[in-house]
Amino acid sequence: MRAMGPGSVSSLLKVALDVVHVVLWIAIGGLLLITIASLIVPLPGEWTADLGEGAGVELTPLKIAPIFAGAAGYTAILLFVVRQLRRVFATLTAGDPFHPDNFSRLRLIGAGLAALEIANMLSPVGLAWLLGASTQEGRGIDLTAWFSVLVVFVLAEVFREGARLRREAELTI
Repeated sequence: MRAMGPGSVSSLLKVALDVVHVVLWIAIGGLLLITIASLIVPLPGEWTADLGEGAGVELTPLKIAPIFAGAAGYTAILLFVVRQLRRVFATLTAGDPFHPDNFSRLRLIGAGLAALEIANMLSPVGLAWLLGASTQEGRGIDLTAWFSVLVVFVLAEVFREGARLRREAELTI
């Protein structure tokens, strides 16, 4: 099976990204609805969260809404990354890997992945602060994730150089 063009692996991945794109939109909508509903609809009874310290933390609408809003924000960043990937794969499916816009798209993907990793590192601290827990330890640095971010930025430079070489070849008689 071919890597690029119609009927290729890249076109199959583009379809998969299209499905993920729709699912992420639905997830964001659901998370935003839950956020709004948590502020409007009163919670039945007393809700608590066990943070593993032996004592439960009472969950109020002002504690629940930011959690779901944060999840919606995280999902929105993920949607942004998937949207940029869809655009890159659209050019691959068209057989044009060194499209001039792919360089900037890959840089945006790298920035989005970095933002997701920062959110992963800080979310335990924010959650502990929001719920009033005594421990506020972050998740730490995931070297694999940061290496992946670096790889995406390097690939962006490779695509930029490929686009430059393609422009030079088009100008050659």
